[in-house]
Amino acid sequence: MNNDVEFMKQAALASVQNIQNEGGPFGAVIVRNGEIIAVGTNWVVPKNDPTAHAEVEAIRQASAKLNRFDLSDCEIYTSCEPCPMCLGAIYWAKIKKVYYANTRYDAASIGFDDEFIYKEMEKPLEERTVKFIHLDVAEAKQAFDVWKNLENKKKY
Repeated sequence: MNNDVEFMKQAALASVQNIQNEGGPFGAVIVRNGEIIAVGTNWVVPKNDPTAHAEVEAIRQASAKLNRFDLSDCEIYTSCEPCPMCLGAIYWAKIKKVYYANTRYDAASIGFDDEFIYKEMEKPLEERTVKFIHLDVAEAKQAFDVWKNLENKKKY
């Protein structure tokens, strides 16, 4: 059988098992060189952490295991199409390929609807539900100036 299908089955199995742990029905595995190096599940409720989504948890584990933040040589298999936050994390981790099973519309049909976030992201800041207020302070610019002039910075 196709390895991609087997890896996806592992992500799906993790999502089913996670429900028994009071977590959400989401699972993700990160694969490097044909080997699963991390398994993440949704721990939002047990951890009281709105960022503890399966993909983010898997990225955190993989980064810790490999001792680096660049996961460009990895792929992620997730039981559901990533939400906007997880999609951002995948891009920041530089993962080049995402395999997913359920769609975001499937997730919406069981009460996990992220469509409002996608719509919010398209709006100008002043039209968003969450109010964005720009406070221009010198100390914030100072941090950027220090970083800009730092010679031995590690870019990410």
